[in-house]
Amino acid sequence: MVGGGKNTSSKSRIIVKPSAKDGADLALTVSVAHAQPLAASYNDRIRPLLDAVDRLRNLMVMKEGIQLPTIVVVGDQSSGKSSVLESLAGISLPRGQGICTRVPLIMRLQGISYAGQPELYLEFNSKVVHTDEDYISEAINAATEEMAGRGKGISNTPLTLVVKKYGVPDLTMVDLPGITRVPVHGQPENIYEQVSEMIMEYIRPEESIILNVLSATVDFSTCESIRMSQMVDKTGKRTLAVVTKADKAPEGLHEKVTADDVNIGLGYVCVRNRISDESYEEARLEEAKLFDVHPQLCKIDKSIVGVPVLAQKLMQIQATIMAKCLPEIVRKINDKLNANVAELKRMPKNLSSVAEAMTAFMQIMGLVKESLRKVLLRGEFDEYPEEKDMHCAARLVEMLNHYSDELQNCNEIDPRVNFLLEEMEVLEEAKGIGLPNFLPRTAFITVLQQKVKRVSSKPLSFVVLVWDYIEDVVIRVLMRHSENYPQLQFSMRRAASNLISKMKEKAMIRMMEMLDTEKLTDYTCSPEYMLEWNKLMSQQDMFMEAINDESEPGNIVLHGIGEVDVGNLRNRKQLIQQAFDLKMRMTAYWKIVLRRFVDSTALHLLFSVQNLVNKEMELEIVGELIGPNGSGGIERMLEEAPAVVSKREKLNRSVKLLRESAEVVSKIMDRIATDGDYND
Repeated sequence: MVGGGKNTSSKSRIIVKPSAKDGADLALTVSVAHAQPLAASYNDRIRPLLDAVDRLRNLMVMKEGIQLPTIVVVGDQSSGKSSVLESLAGISLPRGQGICTRVPLIMRLQGISYAGQPELYLEFNSKVVHTDEDYISEAINAATEEMAGRGKGISNTPLTLVVKKYGVPDLTMVDLPGITRVPVHGQPENIYEQVSEMIMEYIRPEESIILNVLSATVDFSTCESIRMSQMVDKTGKRTLAVVTKADKAPEGLHEKVTADDVNIGLGYVCVRNRISDESYEEARLEEAKLFDVHPQLCKIDKSIVGVPVLAQKLMQIQATIMAKCLPEIVRKINDKLNANVAELKRMPKNLSSVAEAMTAFMQIMGLVKESLRKVLLRGEFDEYPEEKDMHCAARLVEMLNHYSDELQNCNEIDPRVNFLLEEMEVLEEAKGIGLPNFLPRTAFITVLQQKVKRVSSKPLSFVVLVWDYIEDVVIRVLMRHSENYPQLQFSMRRAASNLISKMKEKAMIRMMEMLDTEKLTDYTCSPEYMLEWNKLMSQQDMFMEAINDESEPGNIVLHGIGEVDVGNLRNRKQLIQQAFDLKMRMTAYWKIVLRRFVDSTALHLLFSVQNLVNKEMELEIVGELIGPNGSGGIERMLEEAPAVVSKREKLNRSVKLLRESAEVVSKIMDRIATDGDYND
């Protein structure tokens, strides 16, 4: 654990070991002597690494989803956060009531080797504003007002402060607004939510190191900044705590930082804030004296007290995290760059003539037809492996099976309901002068028509259901392959909808003709009819015995029918045998009728889909776009859609940024490889 409780010598050697693929060991020699400048012993070979990461940050590579190693400074309001940053940077930051930091302030500190004039400047809104130590607060306030407005609201647009000064540590930190629960006058009512959201955005990535500023005057466990950091870093492995105002509340501070009740994995550093007009050098001397002679504070291990120690710890942590993350940053930049270049290549080229537009259109139609052949005709779904509603052959089979089950199990034609009563009524009305043992064909046709009428809604509903599904599939495929030409999509969608409406109407007409045909005819060449009828009729003797023997129960189970009630038939024996014969003939024949409904529907559906994919769809869409009454869609392809222009520009910007980023990281990786082991 960095910053633990053990004594260290005034000089200690830290070896930073990145992953093996990094190809480099970074060595860092540090000093904890209070009298030395904060960056006196920082290895200058780390500077190029820090410059490279800062360059990536300036390039906004994080907008590409590539996280950079970052020290994020958080703290509750009045925790002493500004004092800590001032001590590290050796400059004065804005002070005042309420939230002073209203935008993310990226502080890039760079130590220079001579005690000359410092160089300070701000970078924001694509410009650079130079300033000096006397006017840095005013410059930051002016830049903040330009970015976040004159009120007290906040903005998530970062402001960069570059400080090049003798004695400052080589660090890059992001200072965020202090956490406040109660808005002051002029602040938005949801200021807490806004600040919290900003802080969580910065501390959530695993690459972020959280510098949590805590006041010695409060219970650490009650600090909002601790609660937030624990939400994203439960073990504290990437959280370092700096305890301010040690001179204000020295009692019990030693116990608080050694007990570590709030899981600060990288340890604590206790500091004394600069007071009034003290110079930074004077403040460091007073700080050293305080922790040396104060009866309570002198008990705290010297390895975890003082701003110089804080600076060294931050530099060590920063070097470690950067070396660890660099190979992964390189990989992510290359992966993102390759993906964007590939996507750019997939985008349609700018069309300059009608001939080129026609070629592009025919390519689209070729892709559409092949996709539809796959999903609708061949049952392949490699283009839509996870989208089960696009596994069309399987879905169509399911629809047909459900349609068949509905017909077979239709309550309206259950043969057990009112067993033989309907047949006897029909026979009564179909009586004629003739031999009594002949079954009138009129009676059979009448019963057949009644049964067909009862199920007629189901075939029609199936037609609507299946063609609505096919329309959805066709349009999805069309839209997918024409997504680069949105100016075509409305016309293509309309053409497809019109065509499928016509095909649906044809299917409905054919289905109604099929229903009418079944009502008018009673024919089959299937031998199954006679076989089934004979099997059913073989039960007639058993059935008549049950009718005649009134001592037997009123229910009987018949093959092909099920359990039926015969008790109410015993007083109507005159037509009972003819009714039984009619029932069994109809039962045997009805199975064939239902099969014809399903088989004919399936065959016609396959025939229609074949026509749709191989011929009708292309003709309809071509007619819509370039026919005599076409909408001129081909010519519109010459005008690139705004969405495509925007996407192309965005990809080009991204590729440019990523190429520059790749160049930055390749240079630092080359340098690491050239210098080899950094051990002295």
